[in-house]
Amino acid sequence: MYIRLKHFLFSSVLLLLIAACNGHDDPVPTPSGASRTVLVYVVADNSLSSFASDDINEMMAGMKQVDESLCNLLVYVDDKSTPVLYRLTKDNKGVVTKQVVKSYSEQDSTDPMVMKEVVNQSFGKYPADSYGLVYWSHGEGWLPISQTRSAVSTRWVGQDTDDGHGGTHYMNISELASVLRVTPHLDFLLFDACFMFSVEVAYELRDYANYLIASPTEIPGPGASYDYLVPAMLSTEKAGDDGAKSIASAYYDPYASTYNSSVNNTNNNWTSGVSVGVVKTSELENLANATKNILPSSVDNAALAASIFNYDKRSSSSYSFVGYYDLLGLAKQITSSGAFTTWKFAFDKAVIYWKTTPTNYSQFIGGNFSMEETSGLSHYIPLIANSKAAVAYRTCAWYTAAGWDKIGW
Repeated sequence: MYIRLKHFLFSSVLLLLIAACNGHDDPVPTPSGASRTVLVYVVADNSLSSFASDDINEMMAGMKQVDESLCNLLVYVDDKSTPVLYRLTKDNKGVVTKQVVKSYSEQDSTDPMVMKEVVNQSFGKYPADSYGLVYWSHGEGWLPISQTRSAVSTRWVGQDTDDGHGGTHYMNISELASVLRVTPHLDFLLFDACFMFSVEVAYELRDYANYLIASPTEIPGPGASYDYLVPAMLSTEKAGDDGAKSIASAYYDPYASTYNSSVNNTNNNWTSGVSVGVVKTSELENLANATKNILPSSVDNAALAASIFNYDKRSSSSYSFVGYYDLLGLAKQITSSGAFTTWKFAFDKAVIYWKTTPTNYSQFIGGNFSMEETSGLSHYIPLIANSKAAVAYRTCAWYTAAGWDKIGW
């Protein structure tokens, strides 16, 4: 009763707010009794714009397989056209259609205020028993970016190259957290973007979603196969860990089934595989405490980085190099075997799913690289003292929670 009352009150307040800013858009009826509402937030006003329409077509194909009376799929698209929020539904003949919920003027979709308005439109008009969010765009866990909105911007997802006023903008993880703070608690948050399976990102967003689903490396240009992913995201037959694993499998399996590293790889014929993991956020506090317990008094950062798998295949001398190091490999290097066994128990409780094809593709080296010795979740290692990334890292919640502040990182 409390949960349903909470949804009702939240939805009522949001509908009043939305009505005030809805302009001349026609009202869209609010379905009732939905078990899940999912919003796919497509920030494609960048080099990925050509993939957006293909993915929406895949989403429409995926909707054919679900009972739309039990769920809602909302898709916000900002590509090279003006942004629009759709609801994918079926007409009385069962044909999947795109119903316009709201059209927008040109805007910066990485602006947290813009995303909050879209989230309010989506989850306010279409309340449900559970919620999911997909963030579709470019992504970088720790790449330093110069922005006018923030003096220190090193953790970001989303890239908008035209907000109507020129310039390129990004969304910091802290800004995404500010959006999720006013969003109904998510069952899952899926990043269809590169490099987002990072312990720093997961810990920063731990209070807002039960599960984080992402890749620690570069994802294929075409991104998720939404004809497989949509039925998995909208299904509530599998709950909890099993439900999150099912969604991750729907991302991984189509790429695994066509994997062949010896075939010439293209975006239209992707044979270079993919990697996907799931973090159970309720276990991240235990992982932070376990990490704090194994830290030595000091670490030779350069030697440590040289001995651990790095998901970032850019040259270490490149201005854009950050390094996304394998967290399990890091822990193994800095602790004894007995202490590592205890730490790994906490790690395995947090990382409940990890699958990768034998190799993944990197545009930075123009080919595939082995994924041996990987466990999925990445971790930053500061190699240059007081670099922009290193300074920003010290503001990250994981930095203090996991005890890295005690050894001077």
